[in-house]
Amino acid sequence: MHERRIPEWLRHAPAPSVRGFAMLAAAEAVARGILISVFPLRMYQALQDAALVSQVYFLVGIASLLTGLLVPFLARFLPRRWVYMSGASCFIAGSLLATDGSVATTVAGLMLTSMATVTTFVCFNAYVLDYIAKIELGRCETSRMFYSAAGWTAGPVLGVTLLRWWEPAPFLVAATASLTMLLMFLAMRLGNGKLITKSRRAPTNPLGFLPRFFAQPRLVAGWLFAVIRSCGWWVYVVYLPIFAIQSGLGEQLGGIALSVSNAALFVTPFMLRFMQRYSIRHAVRTGFLMAGVMFGSAAVLSGLPWLTVLCLMTGSFFLILLDVSAGLPFLLAVKPSERTEMSAVYSSFRDVSGILTPGVAWLVLLVAPLAAIFGAGAAALLGAWSLSGTLSVRLGKTGIRPAPVPEPQQPFNQTVSASDLHGST
Repeated sequence: MHERRIPEWLRHAPAPSVRGFAMLAAAEAVARGILISVFPLRMYQALQDAALVSQVYFLVGIASLLTGLLVPFLARFLPRRWVYMSGASCFIAGSLLATDGSVATTVAGLMLTSMATVTTFVCFNAYVLDYIAKIELGRCETSRMFYSAAGWTAGPVLGVTLLRWWEPAPFLVAATASLTMLLMFLAMRLGNGKLITKSRRAPTNPLGFLPRFFAQPRLVAGWLFAVIRSCGWWVYVVYLPIFAIQSGLGEQLGGIALSVSNAALFVTPFMLRFMQRYSIRHAVRTGFLMAGVMFGSAAVLSGLPWLTVLCLMTGSFFLILLDVSAGLPFLLAVKPSERTEMSAVYSSFRDVSGILTPGVAWLVLLVAPLAAIFGAGAAALLGAWSLSGTLSVRLGKTGIRPAPVPEPQQPFNQTVSASDLHGST
């Protein structure tokens, strides 16, 4: 009798590559790119008040933050693949729920998609930290953004166009893209992460890692860079469309501006070369300084709406430079033994910014016009520029590699096929 052998590719899935992670991120970019310009319009159309929109986003941000903090806890009891699949399923459900069009279902859809985003983000980053070498993190981040460029570029303008044609259309497209992302994840067979020896100790409470996080200045600074960069995007994505409507520039301008800005994602390989030629420090400082100057100019020139929009669009180009570079100081400082909990801490930047930005905007709108929000964003970006002066001049220069860190003796993954977490914008 001839023994039947199982094909090698079925017995052992090929190791995930930079390209594989980039393609997975690209599918997510289509879903999020479609919705990113649609939800602010739908909320403003329903509430007719920028302050109320800020309140809704503030509450959604709190729910999203709590979800991100719970992911490490869930990962102790559920395999990481199930956590990721649950997040992708919530993305599908939230998109479908928002097709109803009422205020309640739109808010619920926004809530579900926000919670889904942070859940898949945490899991994605943990997979990246498991399978991608530290020296390859810069290339992985740039490839992820380059592959995502089409979704982020076409998505916003397509979203507002579809919304005017048939209101449920952009949400149905987002649901289809989310389903594609889920199927791609299953095809990649990422499982639960790398094979890790079982720990003899009970897992540490993820919140117990906060003191260790705050005790490491490099991690704190890297997290703050991510928070402030994300605040800049929140100001641009949510309040530029509202400013355009209030200034009589039309509902579609916000989506068009975001699509044009996101087209800069196609030049991220050149941004990577710029970062490699100089340093991560130089790229981060340049991004925060120029974005802060442009956002400040937008606030000063608010009486000239077209110039305000142009300044914000120019500032967004430097936010993309920060997307390439500003997350690396944190990722390069994370110890392998802390990747799960620190990934969850890092992922909180999106939710913290999602609370801070509408919260500050809410307060600003009590005493000042909408354009003052651009000024507040500029102050935060320039503050980050000052903080980035503490980064090492050598960080990220070509030929300089971080020293290898030994694998932990007692990791936090508790099973042979670990259950961990996460990753970024």
